Amino acid sequence: MLPFFFDFRLLIWIAPAIVLALWAQWRVKSAFAAASRLPAPLSGAAAARHILDSAGASNVQVESVGGSLTDHYDPSTKVLRLSQDVYGAKSLAAVGIAAHEAGHALQDAEK
Repeated sequence: MLPFFFDFRLLIWIAPAIVLALWAQWRVKSAFAAASRLPAPLSGAAAARHILDSAGASNVQVESVGGSLTDHYDPSTKVLRLSQDVYGAKSLAAVGIAAHEAGHALQDAEK
């Protein structure tokens, strides 16, 4: 039951944002699924390590983290965390996501 003060006009403003967010999430997941079928010579972890070492950021650790598409760089601990779908996979999607996250680490290194 909705509280008596709920204004349905609010839905006019919120609904498009929700629809847009769901559409964007669907696009990311479908692009990841398609690129996951394309092979690559390196795993996501190996690609990230290569990029970081080549740029002189060997102090950044690369770790596996649970979940799907939970990849991120933590600047407070200097750790690049790759989801299980990315860390060990040898696919275009894994290498692309790992390179993207390594880019965040390099941005942090350059301040």
